[in-house]
Amino acid sequence: MCITNEKTQKMELHILEHSLKVASVAKEGIQACTHGLIKLAFLPSKTRCKFFSLTETPEDYTIIVDEDGFKELPESEYLSVADATWLALNVVSGGGSSTSSQPIGVTKIAKSVIAPLADHNISVFMLSTYQTDYILVRERDLPMVMHTLSSEFTLLRVVNGETVAANSIGVNNGFVKPKIVPRPIIHPLSSPSNMFCVTSLDPDTLPSVATLLMDVMFYSGGAKETEQNEDSGHIRFFSFSLIEGYISLVMDEQTTRRFPNNVLFTSASGELWKMVRIGGQPLGFDECGIVAQISEPLATADIPAYYISTFKFDHALVPEENIQSVIGALRTNESTRQ
Repeated sequence: MCITNEKTQKMELHILEHSLKVASVAKEGIQACTHGLIKLAFLPSKTRCKFFSLTETPEDYTIIVDEDGFKELPESEYLSVADATWLALNVVSGGGSSTSSQPIGVTKIAKSVIAPLADHNISVFMLSTYQTDYILVRERDLPMVMHTLSSEFTLLRVVNGETVAANSIGVNNGFVKPKIVPRPIIHPLSSPSNMFCVTSLDPDTLPSVATLLMDVMFYSGGAKETEQNEDSGHIRFFSFSLIEGYISLVMDEQTTRRFPNNVLFTSASGELWKMVRIGGQPLGFDECGIVAQISEPLATADIPAYYISTFKFDHALVPEENIQSVIGALRTNESTRQ
């Protein structure tokens, strides 16, 4: 679907009912949180959690979890929590739920969602999954978000699982039309040598691979393996999401080989993805426009992408065959800041 198709019908923007926390667990402290994380990932019936995501990077573990799930995490010196409550937004191509409808893709919403929010200095935190893309915004920014996007989308709130019209909240007073400025890339880019798969599995099969998944999530990747990976240009990256009953997994090709045949979903093309990592130093949560800096050039080139923000860095996944042209386009955009 080309970007211009966004205009053919007014899409829906769903404001999900989950109040979310974004947290980081230091690598050396993950064992203190393992019990709660295993409960959230593998025993959801034992909690009231409906939104849970865990992403491991070389630096730390990033957790995105709703308030009920957050209660499962212990107080720990290794746990850092962003000081805001976040809401998840989801673009749906007319009718249907966020997880059962046709995914839009992060580059398809770059010009209609991500760029306008950046123009209004609204910081976003992205989570792409196998099923869909979630745009996280601070709860306090919601009035401005609704004002910014109301002309482009039908705004709906999810209340007790049902979608209802979202009431505009004081959107007519005090908002100034922003001055649109170029968005050169200002953070270093790198591309590890791993190739990644974005996949899922049937929740009914989760018990059969639970031990393997726990090992991948918490017990693989010791110091020796990490050192070997760094030498070969590989990085440690694994993402598990369980959101409203749907599982999403992002892992490198080497890790997928550990799973039994026919457990993981695969696309007809068996597509592999390469990563672009954004950031030389931790990015923080207050800077606006980082996602737009990356997604807009990809949208212009009509290159599909997944995008996963973590506590310290951002990550875009693009089709393997496009990686050189992507790096070239982003480097060109980077050079415009000179």
